[in-house]
Amino acid sequence: MLWETVRLAFTAIIRNALRSFLTVLGVVIGVAAVIAMVTVGQGSSEQVSSNVESLGTNVLVLRSGARMMGPGTRDTAPAFKLADVEALRELTVLSAVAPVVSASETAVYGNTNRSTSITGTTSDYLEIGGWEIARGRGFTTLEDKSGANVCIIGETVRTSLFGATDSTGETIRVKAISCEVIGLLTAKGAGSFGQDQDDIIIMPVRTVQRRLIGDQDVASVSMQLASGVSTDRGISEIETLMRERRRIEIGEEDDFSVTDMKEIASMLNSVNSVLTGLLSSVAAVSLLVGGIGIMNIMLVSVTERTREIGIRLAVGAQAGQVLMQFLVEAVVLSVIGGVIGILTGLGLAYVAARIMVIPFAPNASVVLLAFVFSAVVGVIFGYFPARAAARLDPIEALRHQ
Repeated sequence: MLWETVRLAFTAIIRNALRSFLTVLGVVIGVAAVIAMVTVGQGSSEQVSSNVESLGTNVLVLRSGARMMGPGTRDTAPAFKLADVEALRELTVLSAVAPVVSASETAVYGNTNRSTSITGTTSDYLEIGGWEIARGRGFTTLEDKSGANVCIIGETVRTSLFGATDSTGETIRVKAISCEVIGLLTAKGAGSFGQDQDDIIIMPVRTVQRRLIGDQDVASVSMQLASGVSTDRGISEIETLMRERRRIEIGEEDDFSVTDMKEIASMLNSVNSVLTGLLSSVAAVSLLVGGIGIMNIMLVSVTERTREIGIRLAVGAQAGQVLMQFLVEAVVLSVIGGVIGILTGLGLAYVAARIMVIPFAPNASVVLLAFVFSAVVGVIFGYFPARAAARLDPIEALRHQ
């Protein structure tokens, strides 16, 4: 009997194919939107975690200025100096310390040029940031200290300036500096905010200070904690040293901040989760709309098929059997909509992942939940039309024109 009921449901759906498709469209859109949003959100979270890992492990960043600044305030905190960096190297809680000075300049090679980011630092920066040298070498201690005219370039810069040829050993011009390319960085790809991490030229910090910027300021300091040192202990010792060097009295606020990169990753993932949940909730509303659409169409179907229902009841069909027939039709419509929505949602998420260059990370539990929810929508919104059909009086139903 159940198989016959299902067969009748499919027959009724196929007989009105266009109307059936329009009926389940709301469920398709709702399920597809929820799955696409959750999948893209999961992929974004994995990308953020991957990008933070690519910055290095146990990495802290020291910056000048208060951590939080209110509206209308202006940061007048003094910048760091290389002497501060040398003092930080004396801390046993740190295994590597690298000053960071940044500038935007145009790199020129022959008739080709590219505007790119220049980072002035030391050889420790490569270790802290997890950078690997694909070809060539890094800075020597002498090059670090003397401010030699040498540089290491990213893959994007190499492609723009040199094309398919090898860049190591060539000379490029950055502003008024002619520097030798001694190394090529292994490609990292896009960062957490979509920036190209390979669009970079790394030079000795003293070279950038003297020849590009024209001052001795250090914008920030990247640091790596020594093995076995907790983040809290490392930050505490760094803050104590900086307060002493910057002569900050007891009770005064710090004019610098120490940021843990894991903390940033956690914050970004939290924001991403909230946005994904909010957008998924909004998308789920269309499931409710789709359910209402199914209920309305089923009520219309009951009215159109009143004589059919009357005949079934007159020849001995039970009210429960009629109720089951229309309920199965509603559930089948919802399940079909759910399956199409799942396939559509996964397809949209895959396309979005390729465009955004993030991992395609479908969540099996979310897919299953969306399928079950679509079936539940059919049961809930299909019950009322089915009950209305089961309660029809056989005599009145046979008289219906």
